[in-house]
Amino acid sequence: MTAVLSPAPQQPPADAPPAGTPALPRIAAYTLPEAAELPPARASWRLAPRRAALLVHDMQRYFLRPFAADAAPLTPLVANIARLIAAARVVGMPVFYTAQEVRQNRRDRGLQADLWGAGMSDPAEHRPILDALAPAGGDLVLVKHRYSAFQRSNLETLMRVRGRDQLVICGVYAHIGCLLTAADAFMRDIEPFFVADAVGDFSRVKHDMAVSYVANVCGVPLTTGQVEETCGAATDRHRP
Repeated sequence: MTAVLSPAPQQPPADAPPAGTPALPRIAAYTLPEAAELPPARASWRLAPRRAALLVHDMQRYFLRPFAADAAPLTPLVANIARLIAAARVVGMPVFYTAQEVRQNRRDRGLQADLWGAGMSDPAEHRPILDALAPAGGDLVLVKHRYSAFQRSNLETLMRVRGRDQLVICGVYAHIGCLLTAADAFMRDIEPFFVADAVGDFSRVKHDMAVSYVANVCGVPLTTGQVEETCGAATDRHRP
């Protein structure tokens, strides 16, 4: 008789949640991509601050807890988002934030509960946006319901009435909400710009996958420095 060998059991990826426990994974430190590492974009769109809005996606304490503290990608990620917010405010670019609610009703949370559990439970510890990136007067905070920031929100309307048809996306997580928001923007004829060194993810592999997908399918990857340069050039053109 010929022995039939069973295949060796495959180990779950390092960033996978424990079996039977829908939760966010622990995230090991990794470096953020630099300009030279960005894939070329299929689209030829150019960022125009007078047409754009900035979206700070899910930068709440709950979503940042899995990252290694005082290390990349969290430390440079926060610093880069702060730079984007500052640049946007200088040129009058609207700044939108997304923030999920705590203690969501199971029917309202929907299928997300199957993949990620019940979500936030502590209003003081989980819900607040990171202090270093806190919204200022004139910024708009949208309640987040699903992966895409456009789902069950008035983000598109708020952009249209402000004459904005470009969206600069930063925040977490790159391959989930940030990516799906970019794809949703594209399908609404809003040009997405994905700031590759101002998004964070479960791993560098998933991070790079998100950037590559956007470049090939629905948007333009940029760096924080490139956004700042564009905003600075726009300011210079309008300076007396």
